[in-house]
Amino acid sequence: MISLLQDGWDSLNGWIFEVLVQPALYALGLMAWAEDAFEWIDFALFGLVQILVIYVICRPLEAWNPVEPRTDRGSIRTDILYTGLTRLGLLPLLAFIAFSALESRFSGLVASSGWVPPTLETLFPMLRDWPILALAVYVVVLDFGEYWRHRFQHMFPWWWSLHAVHHAQRQMTFWTDDRNHILDDLIGAFWFGAIALAIGVPPGQFPIVVVILRVAEAFSHANVRLSFGAVGERLLVSPRFHRLHHSALGAGKDGKNYGVLLPVWDWIFGTADFRRHMFPETGDPRIPEAMATGSWAQQQAAGFRRLGRTLFRRFRRDDNGRKAY
Repeated sequence: MISLLQDGWDSLNGWIFEVLVQPALYALGLMAWAEDAFEWIDFALFGLVQILVIYVICRPLEAWNPVEPRTDRGSIRTDILYTGLTRLGLLPLLAFIAFSALESRFSGLVASSGWVPPTLETLFPMLRDWPILALAVYVVVLDFGEYWRHRFQHMFPWWWSLHAVHHAQRQMTFWTDDRNHILDDLIGAFWFGAIALAIGVPPGQFPIVVVILRVAEAFSHANVRLSFGAVGERLLVSPRFHRLHHSALGAGKDGKNYGVLLPVWDWIFGTADFRRHMFPETGDPRIPEAMATGSWAQQQAAGFRRLGRTLFRRFRRDDNGRKAY
């Protein structure tokens, strides 16, 4: 099944390159960039598939039973811009440049040392014979990693100064998932990629894992009055479960409901709030207005300013020459 999907994906990628991109590169005299363009198509196409899948699932649900009417459409349009830049443009470009350089350097070091990094499949050989089980294990491990990244975003003041862009949204929809500061997104991409490399997620399964977690994240931000019940809420993160995290009840350093796909991590580590009938207002009133209603550029600039002030306060010294925290 996975190999069939991979073959179909490669065929589509190749068709787009041969029919649409390669002739344009040839006409412009840019054939030296052909290999990079081919890999870039893979990034953009993958992002487009994610957006389409999420829209088909989440938009009908928001129209069916919304928590609140869409009153601030300007803010939602900014979130849509975030999604476009994140999934089709800015972040994939930066990630592609950074990861290409790091992957080349890492591969060279590993090859010269003769060391073979351990993976989950080398530690548990049975996973090689059960690809669906292996996929489920990869999803659970990466979801666990995302839980802790999310907690660290709230725990460390410098990281929260960036993550606050995400929590400033008062008109939350499934588009809000991509509303992040660019530095926060880059850290998240490195975090996720490093864990995936460490546990040896195969290239053919990596896109499937990403889609599963991306759909779960977008769904949890959807403006839909939906709870999974007493049992279901403990098995999968619902829009109600995550909405509480975006309210004044769940945000901040001592927040609740950090899980992306599985609430079991919140359950284990004492950060779960299962009050099933609560659909509170979202947004943090302590966050500057520019982060809530400003343009994309204004929100990014506000995040940089908050980061600078946080770092300056942390490392400045008092009158006695001691660090003031």
